[in-house]
Amino acid sequence: MTETTSLAKPTGPAAANDVVLEVEDLYVTFPSEAGDVAAVRGIDYQVRAGEVLGIVGESGSGKSVSSLAVMGLLPRQARVSGSVRYRGQELLTLDDRAASRIRGKEIAMVFQDPLSALTPVYTVGDQVAEALLIHHDMSRKKAAERAVELLDLVGIPNARQRALAFPHEFSGGMRQRVTIAIAIANDPDVIIADEPTTALDVTIQAQILSVLETAQEATGAAIVIITHDLGVVAGFADRVQVMYAGRVVESGSVDDVFYRPRMPYTLGLLGSIPRLDAVERQPLTPVEGNPPSLVNLPPGCKFVPRCPLAIDICSEQEPPLVRMGRSGVAHTSACHRSDEVERAGATSTDIFPAPLAPVAPVERLPREQRDTVLSVDGLVRHFALMKGSVFRRRTGTVQAVDGVSFDIREGETLALVGESGCGKTTTLMEILNLARPQQGSIAVLGRDTARLDRGDRFTLRRDLQVVFQDPMASLDPRMPIGDILAEPLRTHGVPPAERQRRIRDLLKTVGLSPDHANRYPNEFSGGQRQRVGIARALALQPKLVVLDEPVSALDVSIRAGVINLLEHLKVEFGLSYLFVAHDLSVVRHIADRVSVMYLGRIVESGPVDRVFEASSHPYTQALLSAIPLPDPRRERERERILLRGDLPSPADPPSGCRFRTRCQKFVVLDDARRQKCIDEDPPSLPIGDSDHTAACHYAEAARVL
Repeated sequence: MTETTSLAKPTGPAAANDVVLEVEDLYVTFPSEAGDVAAVRGIDYQVRAGEVLGIVGESGSGKSVSSLAVMGLLPRQARVSGSVRYRGQELLTLDDRAASRIRGKEIAMVFQDPLSALTPVYTVGDQVAEALLIHHDMSRKKAAERAVELLDLVGIPNARQRALAFPHEFSGGMRQRVTIAIAIANDPDVIIADEPTTALDVTIQAQILSVLETAQEATGAAIVIITHDLGVVAGFADRVQVMYAGRVVESGSVDDVFYRPRMPYTLGLLGSIPRLDAVERQPLTPVEGNPPSLVNLPPGCKFVPRCPLAIDICSEQEPPLVRMGRSGVAHTSACHRSDEVERAGATSTDIFPAPLAPVAPVERLPREQRDTVLSVDGLVRHFALMKGSVFRRRTGTVQAVDGVSFDIREGETLALVGESGCGKTTTLMEILNLARPQQGSIAVLGRDTARLDRGDRFTLRRDLQVVFQDPMASLDPRMPIGDILAEPLRTHGVPPAERQRRIRDLLKTVGLSPDHANRYPNEFSGGQRQRVGIARALALQPKLVVLDEPVSALDVSIRAGVINLLEHLKVEFGLSYLFVAHDLSVVRHIADRVSVMYLGRIVESGPVDRVFEASSHPYTQALLSAIPLPDPRRERERERILLRGDLPSPADPPSGCRFRTRCQKFVVLDDARRQKCIDEDPPSLPIGDSDHTAACHYAEAARVL
């Protein structure tokens, strides 16, 4: 089932004025061998009933630590000072028994990783019921019944039956729904949601945000949502605080902070976000550098090393939070030059100039005149489902990839998008194997992989390289960076002198110093490690690079720098990219063409501008509507298509159109047209006279941005 929902803020409880949570001058310090880690440095905020406060910032800014301090969940060695008051009652001085009577009942928390938050050996129904039994005198039977009601409220299908399942039997989005059910079980006054949508597909993210809104309507709770996604904050929060190096550097209503930012760091964050609604492709404006170490912080503003506006006083005195303007909601900024920024009406590109957009000569040629670097035609990859340990027997087939076709031309970026489980990664693995596929064909640089011998594959791998999603997992922690980059060069017989020269050049090319060659991966930030991964992929001067979610694990400011780097390298070295992603705003920025996958098949494909401006398949429309825009007014006006449930099992796909069980169009068709969707698998047909295709019986172009 699907539904279309407005993004307008709920009314009712949100109108209440009573302050339920006050945080004042909160400090959190952790001892370490290098010195004290000043994780949180004097933050203040109030949250009223029905209000949503968003806290944003890069990793390490203190967002999550501040929420754990409020909940009383920090380790014993943490030193906490300041004040945290719930309805006037001080929480920091309570012992654990007294705090436990409030924690989970009056103040609840939704954690980032639901699998870690849920106990694997208890059913989800028992875990929801446990939250009730701890705080209420009720029978187990009544608690179990209430648990089913709560699971139904947060959108768990067949709640009574699913309450008997264990956490590992749920998808990531469903597990997050269970943690929300636990959080709202006791009708709390405050819900703290710590990165509740991180690592979830955009369609599932939209569902979770809708569930949180439903939970707020049901309980009247205030919500503190911690995230690095400014688009989520734009559409969901009433007020926002931006944190940097353990303290708040800007605070105000979402409209003030998004439309009238006064802190250079906030301007940099907003400029580094790829926009789904961008009219034309422009380079992003990354905030260069990395956040400071929180050990032995220097005097002055901690943003100085990364700030283009820094002057002498910035290095000498840390600026206080000062009120800007006279709006109803206090808008504060911690910058010595906030008044100048306000008077000038500075934008992110004024402070962080974007590099010029590079254009490769080959991009001026029509697509049909360019060489094909990768061709995939009718690719099929099925896996057998086996049962039994001694006498094994086949019980089914997982149709991971079922007839996928696309091609990539010279100098082109093709994005392969879709939810987790749609077959993107399996498609990549089939290409990277350079072997004979089960069915269909794969041709790399004109060479059919089914006809390659071992020597041919070894030679062809020079021209086909990959950058993985998690740079830390793909880099050997026991090897210095120089050895990691030298490994493919040594394997392919590059002489030692040439290896050393090329390593230095590679590090410079990706924006690192040649002196970094002797450092180990754990000495680099996430963005720097991804740059090392890119350098390794470029070591053998390939023609085609496969990028598997290369920026999904990075902060927005770091991500912008990596995206700009990829675009620059594409032009400089004449590369073609196969870019796998679930973030369609990144795809809009970097791709030339896009293919949308669902349950092992491509359901829509074409030039990225055409697909985004006039998407024709209901699934593509749902994906696009699920992407939040970093624009509060537009987010409030948008209508969102919510897909109900998760992907069907690829071991038992629906008959006919595989998307029909979740399709928002299917539910409004008459019986005769529905029957066609049930019986007939829709072919991929052109939309108009362009090379834009969609696999839908009733394809209809629509703009949903």
